[in-house]
Amino acid sequence: MNLSRLFPLLFSALPVLSSCDKGESLDVEDIKIPTGYALSAGTATGFYNSSIAYDQGASWLSGSYDKRFNTGDRLYDNVKSANENGMGGGLGPVYAGYSCGSCHRNAGRTEPTYWTNFKQGSNDGSGSYGFTSSLIYITRRNGSFFPDYGRVIHDQAIYGVKPEGKLKVRIDSMEFSFPDGEKYTLCVPKWTVTEWYTDSVKPEDLFCTVRVPLRHVGMGQMMALDPAEIEALAQKSNYPEWGINGRCNYINERGKLQLGLSGNKAQHADLTVELGFSSDMGLTNSRYPEEICEGQIQMQQGSMMALSYEQLDCTTEQMECVDLYMQCLAVPARRNVDQPDVIAGEKLFYQAGCHLCHVTTLHTRPRGSTLLAGTTIPWLGGQTIHPYSDYLLHDMGSEIMGVGLNDNYVSGKARGNDWRTTPLWGIGLQKKVNGHTYFLHDGRARNFVEAIMWHGGEGEASKNKFKNMSKQERDQLVQFLWSL
Repeated sequence: MNLSRLFPLLFSALPVLSSCDKGESLDVEDIKIPTGYALSAGTATGFYNSSIAYDQGASWLSGSYDKRFNTGDRLYDNVKSANENGMGGGLGPVYAGYSCGSCHRNAGRTEPTYWTNFKQGSNDGSGSYGFTSSLIYITRRNGSFFPDYGRVIHDQAIYGVKPEGKLKVRIDSMEFSFPDGEKYTLCVPKWTVTEWYTDSVKPEDLFCTVRVPLRHVGMGQMMALDPAEIEALAQKSNYPEWGINGRCNYINERGKLQLGLSGNKAQHADLTVELGFSSDMGLTNSRYPEEICEGQIQMQQGSMMALSYEQLDCTTEQMECVDLYMQCLAVPARRNVDQPDVIAGEKLFYQAGCHLCHVTTLHTRPRGSTLLAGTTIPWLGGQTIHPYSDYLLHDMGSEIMGVGLNDNYVSGKARGNDWRTTPLWGIGLQKKVNGHTYFLHDGRARNFVEAIMWHGGEGEASKNKFKNMSKQERDQLVQFLWSL
């Protein structure tokens, strides 16, 4: 929710736009940039530095766009119920979370449930309060899906309905040392699924991988990227001296082959709003009109609990409002850019070759982005942005501690060990917004150092550069990451 619109006096000390009219005429020259800050997303840059840093609308929002933004914000955050009338539809029968905000608190990353439980002495990966802050992907060992489950285990269910299964985790750890003697630990979560609703899954035939929520920072800018620039980056991303060779992912979506940008493996061409409402919350919509447990016993159990399947839970207009909300969020500005350790850390970031994948500067199309029902967001167009990602796939290796970052899950052209370069903008505020510093696709890294030391494959050379730095230099590079 945009608190500055409700309590403007509380934010009077924050930098504001000059007196120029809001709208398509807005230019970065019209933005007053405070000392120590730098623009990250052109005119959609926000200067909040608190728990609401990810959850503020861009300054150019006004009129009907502002109204629809607030509608989308409510749909994103409101808790859904099984027999809800009006906005939001009916939850379940099976699901993973009861709202977008349950897993993406403040448009960020809710702390992974399994870590929350682990710190309390439990090996439960599934949540006990109506949501699990992760998605549980399963396949057979040959890569095919289990017909009684699909691609994702839904470990939550409405009253009277049996979940599809429950996640358990064992966290193994190994200790290593940098050449200067400083120690670090890498943790490896090992997943199992129990309490299956059928006996059709044999443990020896199961591959299970878990994905924790992504930050919803820069979604509009990602959707407004110029595909030609990304494809040109893929052609250029061939650095044999670093072992780097980035690739585009192409996926069939909405009936055509498209460039993938969204998701851990760039496996989607859009923000998957309709898929998220369907698969994560069990809310049907025009793109996904069937219940996710269609044909399973949970359908009958839901009917016994007075759940109706006769109408769609969400309208296309509602889905587009959520799409608009996500695309019109401001991107946090870089902070502390004038501090000596941050300046030194940025130089080390380049020296280690991190910028070859975490590309610092990209551009958006002149016409901006188009939402899922055709509404355009022209203010996102023609912007110079700094996402620290090339949005390409890179092989992250399989050497370290067994399978490393290979989760054996194929998405489009992405193999198990291929991952889209994670955009780093806003990452330095994750602890303020969400209260934790768990990183990587499954949250195994507990801090920046562990995340870096998990880099293998195409990230191996840069990891080794970091590994062989002095402690002061490693700390400076981490300070740079905190500034993003």
